Amino acid sequence: MSNYQEIFAMRVRSLVETLYPDRNSDQIIEQLFTRIAPHCAASIEENLEKWSQHTVILITYGDSIYDPTQQQTPLTTLHHFLRTYLRRTISGVHILPFCPYSSDDGFAVIDYLQVNPNLGTWEDIKAIAQDFDLMADLVLNHVSSESIWFEQFKNNQSPGKDYFITVDPDTDISQVVRPRSGPLLIPVTTTEGEKYVWATFSEDQIDLNFANPQVLLAIVEVLLFYMQTGAKYIRLDAVAYLWKQLGTPCIHLPETHAAIRLLREILQMVDPQAAIITETNVPNRENLSYFGNCNEAHLIYNFSLPPLLIHALLEGRSDYLRTWMMSMPPAPRGCAYFNFIASHDGIGLRPAEGLLSVEEFYRLVNTLKDFGGEISYRRNPNGSESPYEVNISLFDAMKGTVRGLDQWQIERFICANTLMMSLEGIPGFYIHTFLGTKNDRRGLEATGRKRSINRYCWDIENLEQQLNDPDSSHRIVFHRLSQLLKIRCRQPAFHPNATQYTLHPFNRVLFMFWRQSMMRDQGLFCIFNLSDRAQTFPLSNLNLTLTDQWSDLISGQIITDIYEPFTLQPYQSAWITNKVF
Repeated sequence: MSNYQEIFAMRVRSLVETLYPDRNSDQIIEQLFTRIAPHCAASIEENLEKWSQHTVILITYGDSIYDPTQQQTPLTTLHHFLRTYLRRTISGVHILPFCPYSSDDGFAVIDYLQVNPNLGTWEDIKAIAQDFDLMADLVLNHVSSESIWFEQFKNNQSPGKDYFITVDPDTDISQVVRPRSGPLLIPVTTTEGEKYVWATFSEDQIDLNFANPQVLLAIVEVLLFYMQTGAKYIRLDAVAYLWKQLGTPCIHLPETHAAIRLLREILQMVDPQAAIITETNVPNRENLSYFGNCNEAHLIYNFSLPPLLIHALLEGRSDYLRTWMMSMPPAPRGCAYFNFIASHDGIGLRPAEGLLSVEEFYRLVNTLKDFGGEISYRRNPNGSESPYEVNISLFDAMKGTVRGLDQWQIERFICANTLMMSLEGIPGFYIHTFLGTKNDRRGLEATGRKRSINRYCWDIENLEQQLNDPDSSHRIVFHRLSQLLKIRCRQPAFHPNATQYTLHPFNRVLFMFWRQSMMRDQGLFCIFNLSDRAQTFPLSNLNLTLTDQWSDLISGQIITDIYEPFTLQPYQSAWITNKVF
């Protein structure tokens, strides 16, 4: 084990010194390794082949599906649903925060080491992890104001008394980038009088002080515990705001990137097959920085995709989406994009900054508002507010176009998801996308929180009735997406790191790109009609080789003559390939 300790020290010394230049780095490294040592893998050489075209992640809350008879815990009900309906469709599941919490549907964690008893137990989590690759949230930027650490802070007790950031309320904090409109500094009554603590997201979510190495050590213990329970993906929630330094924007600081690299090194020592995914809902260029030099996140959320893809379908034109796609670099070796267009939050708007014109931006926002969406705002440094995200179910976001409602909701919705799953990267599906869930107005009214509109909880009996009803939109959506994914997983050209080239379409209502397998034994043209009118064009313009037999994987159509006109119906997608697997 001493050899492992030397290797670990060599890998992390510069990172520890970046984070704690005035501390004893040898001591911190030793404290870190003491925690890691019992869990070190037999081989600590990182596996760079962590995923394939079979990799598909479902995103869900632990109670998104529940048993109304309460004979099963929600986690047991979820596990039953996954095994019954999705075993051959998905490879992994991201269970959103499952610990006890005080607000924000799990993201104000009271106790990292417990499972919310309303959801189930650690045995339920482990059982799911045995059947599916588990993604777990490490909510490391902040904790609940009801956590034991914060109680210790208020009572001047160790260790929590040194775990948080206090700031004089008269301090100039105007440079700090804010993701929310609430106050940054929250007054708290302590045994030593009133203090103001740093709270990036809400008064119930108090930021941890990573400038104290004991905080880092405590979070590493949580990380190791999650890995021991079976987590293969560790999602670093809100990590962009991790490090604070007055006089700076307090976002994307060098220390934040160093901390991510340090966590990656720890992950590699414990499980070379595991992966870190960073959740950084920021403009595209900033988001890309979290790949680092192939030494930070293994996966980054493709946050610009949702607003741009939804915009393309609402406008019926591909130019903004195509321009962005052409600017996106291939993911570095050992890294991948995590593609999604719906999540437990909303449609993030910051990632569209600089990509959509101001006019297009606000037309997108207003159209989604007309379809029942709610708009969340963030506060700017000058005190003004800007739209931060649109809270809406993806299914209802596809109810029409900028011209209004129409009859193409399901076809437009399937087109959006087919395009997403075709792109370079790993596809992630929010459970309510798979189920075609509509806006939950009752949930919104019950909680008063805008994000509740897209966090419906399904009664398993009602859900199974819908999935067994041939006329139900929920069944239609579930069946069609499942069939598409079953086709997709057989195609090596859909490996997350397979080559991708954006193509220039015959007109702007079409969106087209080409994928090629890493062994170059399959080429695949992905073509999408983004409009409500049929589009006819010659496939010969794609330079299909005459010696190959081409076919559309989705429709099953055999292409006998590449010079014959090819027609896509409204919102139809095609996967045209020279080799079927």
